[in-house]
Amino acid sequence: MVAAIAFLVAYAVPILNPDLPDWAATTCRWMAWVAWALFVADYLARLLLATNRRRYILRHPLDLLVIVLPLLRPLRLLRLVALLNVLNRRVVMRLRGRLAVYVAGGAALLAFCASLAVLDVERSSPEATITSFGDAMWWAITTMTTVGYGDHFPVTARGRLVGVALMLGGIALLGVVTATLASWLVEAVATEQQESEDLRAEIRTLHQKLDLLVVTQQAEPSQRAEDT
Repeated sequence: MVAAIAFLVAYAVPILNPDLPDWAATTCRWMAWVAWALFVADYLARLLLATNRRRYILRHPLDLLVIVLPLLRPLRLLRLVALLNVLNRRVVMRLRGRLAVYVAGGAALLAFCASLAVLDVERSSPEATITSFGDAMWWAITTMTTVGYGDHFPVTARGRLVGVALMLGGIALLGVVTATLASWLVEAVATEQQESEDLRAEIRTLHQKLDLLVVTQQAEPSQRAEDT
């Protein structure tokens, strides 16, 4: 998690401040590569611990992309997909009971990464309508919320690719929220039904004990009379 956040900082700073001095830009590049080295160590450790390594590779393709994408420099934007996967790995496991935090954090992270990505590719275009981080963030928020004012929009092919990814990511985030709420409702109804069944069973048991007690009390006078 720390390495992923460090990479996000190293990725964001040169985009937000394109006039960085050389030493600062070099530091950011080194931070990114160190973070990726930690991702590689993490992946190899989990691969070595897996009982079936071939199946592990097939079932965790995004984790493999974390390692492969730095080598594909023309696909720089896709690195953010792997980054989001790393940040999301632990959060998804703790989603239950933390829905509000997950939605707020996930939406903010998705909008921030999309803003950086679209600003990175759009700013150099002469026809660009997204030329500052404020414009990029406004575009990301209106796109995620399906408002789409149209005052800012990507004009390059890579910028539109970022837009498509943002739309799909927003839909996926909404799907997670909807599925979690549905799961909570189903579980709550099932728990209530189980508690009702348990209560009915206890009531039946009490009725049986009361009936047995009444029968016993009625039988005692007869038994004493016979004994007499």
